Amino acid sequence: MKDWKKTSVYKNASISEALTTLEKTASKIVLVVDEMDHLLGVITDGDIRSGLLKGINLDQPVHNIYNKFPTVAHEHDDVPLIHSIMKNKGINQIPVLNDDKKVVRLELLKEILQHQKLNNSVVLMAGGKGTRLRPLTENCPKPLLKVNGKPVLEIIIEKMIGYGFYKFFLSVNYKSEMIADYFGDGSKWNITINYLREKERSGTAGSLSLLPKPVEKPIIVMNADLLTTINMNQLLEYHSINGSSATMCVRKYEFQIPFGVVNVDQETLISIEEKPLKDFFVNAGIYVLEPDVLEFIPRSTFYDMPDLLNVLLKKQRKVAVFPIGEYWLDIGRKHDFDRANEEYYQFF
Repeated sequence: MKDWKKTSVYKNASISEALTTLEKTASKIVLVVDEMDHLLGVITDGDIRSGLLKGINLDQPVHNIYNKFPTVAHEHDDVPLIHSIMKNKGINQIPVLNDDKKVVRLELLKEILQHQKLNNSVVLMAGGKGTRLRPLTENCPKPLLKVNGKPVLEIIIEKMIGYGFYKFFLSVNYKSEMIADYFGDGSKWNITINYLREKERSGTAGSLSLLPKPVEKPIIVMNADLLTTINMNQLLEYHSINGSSATMCVRKYEFQIPFGVVNVDQETLISIEEKPLKDFFVNAGIYVLEPDVLEFIPRSTFYDMPDLLNVLLKKQRKVAVFPIGEYWLDIGRKHDFDRANEEYYQFF
């Protein structure tokens, strides 16, 4: 990759700038350089996620998270040698430097993931009634509500196709025939679409028991009312690297307590925090599950995803979290729907 500067930021850049650079390129790495193009370090998606989990904010400088000792190659190294180094190190990208430690190019191990076919199934939960969006959903299921003139579910599917996915399952219930009539078997998009038809509402995980066996690859499960710019390839890679039975996407949620919070010890005042801002990680409605996890989901039973994850935790199975710093919007209420239409051109 000769045009490596598209993947670079300067040492005084913020983590948010690095994340934006990561999203705009297919290299899955950000090079941190000085004004003379000397390599100072690299940032991967995993470095950003790790920083977020440690409480580092996106507006902080990149020196808080970048890897200062990355694997590099020399410009005189031939391509077979460079690729051998990458294979042995288990990395997909490697900066190539000259004698002055300046970046001359970025070598990639394989083609852009978006152009590869991925055999992982994608399950989109499209069975909800969308009661909070009434009257918009009285005659139309929520996944078919249009954002910028296109159904939300179609936007999600097309984004997934861009990452290389072609095997889709739609979990449907409310006005399911309208959804099936619109999407059919997926041939319009050169993909396959099958339907998990709930006889009764079965929760955010229950319909997964209807998946045809065997399932051989990790599956992505996502609510069909979400718009997000997270890279699904990076999510799958993160899940694999962590060796998890399940991975749950989370996002930071902040709220301000509208009162002064009083800290006391019995009858003694310790301190007063005036309208403190609190933040938590909350469930973002996107998951990756290993195939054997499906065995824990009962058939014909209402079963939510938190139920499944709690079972895995009790069985001491690893459940990873994937923090989201990218755009994410749950179209649950009318003002969210209006916001999606307003922000569409900015993010999609």
